[in-house]
Amino acid sequence: MTGKAAHGAAHLGDFTVRPRMLKVTLWSLPVGGAGAVAALALLRLIGLVTNLVFYQRWNASLTAPGGVHHPWWLVLGAPVAGGLVVGLMARYGSEKIRGHGMPEAIEAILTGGSKVSPKVALLKPVSAAVSIGTGGPFGAEGPIIMTGGAIGSMLAQFLRLTADERKTLLVAGAAAGMAATFDSPLAAVLLAVELLLFEWRPRSFVPVAASVAVATVCRGFLLGTAPVFPVPVTGLHVGAAAEALATVTGLTGGALAVGATWLVYRAEDGFSKLPVHWMWWPAIGGAVIGLGGLAEPRALGVGYDVIGQLLTGRATLSLIVGILVVKTLIWALSLGSGTSGGVLAPVFMIGGALGAWEGMLFPRVVPGFWAMCGLAAVVGGVMRSPLTGVVFTLELTHAWGALLPLLISSTAAYALSALVLRRSVLTEKIARRGLHLTREYSTDPLETFFVHEVMRPAPVTLAADDEVDEELLARLERDPAGRRQAHYPVIGRGGPVGVTSLRRLREHTASVVRPLRAAHAARPLVAAVRPHQTLREVAYLFAEHRLSSAPVLDDERRVVGLITLPDLLHARLHDLTEEHHRQRILPSPDIVTVIPAVARRTGNRVRR
Repeated sequence: MTGKAAHGAAHLGDFTVRPRMLKVTLWSLPVGGAGAVAALALLRLIGLVTNLVFYQRWNASLTAPGGVHHPWWLVLGAPVAGGLVVGLMARYGSEKIRGHGMPEAIEAILTGGSKVSPKVALLKPVSAAVSIGTGGPFGAEGPIIMTGGAIGSMLAQFLRLTADERKTLLVAGAAAGMAATFDSPLAAVLLAVELLLFEWRPRSFVPVAASVAVATVCRGFLLGTAPVFPVPVTGLHVGAAAEALATVTGLTGGALAVGATWLVYRAEDGFSKLPVHWMWWPAIGGAVIGLGGLAEPRALGVGYDVIGQLLTGRATLSLIVGILVVKTLIWALSLGSGTSGGVLAPVFMIGGALGAWEGMLFPRVVPGFWAMCGLAAVVGGVMRSPLTGVVFTLELTHAWGALLPLLISSTAAYALSALVLRRSVLTEKIARRGLHLTREYSTDPLETFFVHEVMRPAPVTLAADDEVDEELLARLERDPAGRRQAHYPVIGRGGPVGVTSLRRLREHTASVVRPLRAAHAARPLVAAVRPHQTLREVAYLFAEHRLSSAPVLDDERRVVGLITLPDLLHARLHDLTEEHHRQRILPSPDIVTVIPAVARRTGNRVRR
């Protein structure tokens, strides 16, 4: 963005966005507190269902199946029963509870005006608790994103807010729930920016950060402030060899992410071909979960305890292999059935298992170091959010000294996933619903050009009292400038009064009004632009008033130019040229070596 354009955008934001931003920020504070309470309630509900089903006790503490030996019929039957309950809730309650939460939140933002119904806010956490509590290999973060987002959306629907402001409060609630679940404020904000906001503006960033801050403070009172997965970092020193090997972990994590993403959507394709109603699919997915649980019971449930073992180097080889194989398969296959549950915790576990397995081959750094690298890599590859993967890992473990290798691993996985797959596990579902979604952020080319750079200077103008006759039309048609000019500003005593065109002038020559003046054949002037406005402002002006051209006026309201819709494409053409046009700026190597030699010889001749 050029300096003047940036200044203009900031100036516009100061006077039009600031009051609205402050208002939405104030409303985001209670949303953050409610998101933290909702996160605690969901975690307690998951713990309650898990304890009732697998341990037959009334206890709301978060636990996981597999801590003791369970009867085979319970391991096999509980996920099936849970899937059946979720299917019934989706069919007779709301179909929007299906899925892992984040694509549904994105869809609500893109197509639903950021409106989430109260029914979804209630049914989504209940269905997730049933799904995870009966053995589903999912995480709580997807449902809490949807639930926290629903809290923000419902508040915004109650207030008199715009769709953009509803989106901000929806994302504020979603990020608050995420921050409260994992005690990860910065990762929650990054997740909001990389996945949900689709913009980087103060009007949305500030309220989301405020909501996350409140949720994190509340989490400290509700669940404590200790890291979720504390890693011993005494003696952590990462050398060049470990940083190089982090690339290997990143590439293998990216390959695993590609395979898991592919498997999720092949499973979804397979379920869509079944000759039964989709209500039964979660139960069939539950049967897959149960079979996997018979092979590796620790793969069932949310699995925070297993993640802790992987990240602290206490996992055995059998557990690592079991999680890497069984968890990946049952998570991907059952997620394709459309049941309710999140993706982050399973991705944490799968990535941690991959890194822990590689850590048995790589040089030892500290316990759990390679598991952290694998976790960051698979998050970066599956979700296509490399910065979120890095910061999540750091905030979960407080192993701040591992920043660089985590960045290397996550970026390598992200690069491989972007090269191999067109879309991530989140955006593929959106694309399958007929929506186009891009997560690439760049400066708007329309914001980098001013009107005076693309306008047509000194256009042909008509006086309001000019008589429209065959002589005038012939003169405009003969004039070279007239042939290139589609519209003509019409000037009155106090300045421009309208805009007309050759076609409009010809149509009005058949009018019974005589004499016909140029003002009669002009549409009223509803908008004019200034030379130092950006093309983005002009595009919004054209869209608001349905214009295809406008005169450009100086401070004395004199017409100094004309801007039309095709002129706006100049910025896009410039952007396209910068992306695809290749040229050599510096001289080629042979010229670089020849010129100094010639100069030396020439200089010697002069000195002689």
